[in-house]
Amino acid sequence: MFEKYRPPALFLAKNSVLTSFATGRATSLVVDCGGGSTTVAAVHDGYVLQKAIITSPIGGEVLTDCLLKTLESTGVEILPRFSFKRKEIRPGEFELVKLEFPNTTESYYRYMQRQIAADIKESVCRVADSNFDESAYANIPTTSYELPDGKVIEVGSDRFKIPELLFNPALIQAIPGMDKSFNEFASVKGIPAMVIQSINKCDLDIRRELFSSILLAGGTAAMQQLKERLEKELMEEAPQAARVKVLASGNGIERRFSVWIGGSILASLGSFQQMWFSKAEYEEHGPSYVQRKCP
Repeated sequence: MFEKYRPPALFLAKNSVLTSFATGRATSLVVDCGGGSTTVAAVHDGYVLQKAIITSPIGGEVLTDCLLKTLESTGVEILPRFSFKRKEIRPGEFELVKLEFPNTTESYYRYMQRQIAADIKESVCRVADSNFDESAYANIPTTSYELPDGKVIEVGSDRFKIPELLFNPALIQAIPGMDKSFNEFASVKGIPAMVIQSINKCDLDIRRELFSSILLAGGTAAMQQLKERLEKELMEEAPQAARVKVLASGNGIERRFSVWIGGSILASLGSFQQMWFSKAEYEEHGPSYVQRKCP
């Protein structure tokens, strides 16, 4: 930043700290379920405890891929929005006209399909109340979703199975076409186990406080019933003396952008002006000094 864009000063803040600030807390355990990964980090008095950071490669994009492959294995064809147009033949009746774009790359076609799959995931998927069991959910009522080309698909037990990967990553081997990824996810733990592991790496005297302020953030955290299921599982796993409380904004947009909201709160504080890492300091102490100025 200093060498190329030459700002007079800058400040680097960690995501978990900003999520904590967004809810007005200095100490909390932040569970950030993003697109590319899920991270659990303990924040104490505004500082991230480095030794207690646990990450998992399972995020929203993995769930989207799994849903797309599951739908394709049942014969559902997802047409990207650019590949067709709908022509009205009679009032309320449409005909599909396929459009040819010969220079479209396969990766772009897949990317546009994944955008539709991501919308299906956000619309119909929800976390099961207890451990997902294929046989127990076999007769669950289906939910319909209308694809952009007008076809209506029915999603059954898969709407519970896909989010279950956050709690039980081993389930990925039961998803068609994802068995290659199994080795990558074989040693990955579910979110409740990650939370317990992270808290156990912290000092004894702050563990109770962390259990009572677990914050959910990130786009994937907006999944229905995720908060309730996580709280239920942690209550079973946590020590008896601990009071487990999982906090999440009721607004999905706020959960998704909590880091940015925390950043705007931090930057508007009066005391923030003394926290800048200035260009003069950079020139005097070098880049390693940023670790001390921006914890």
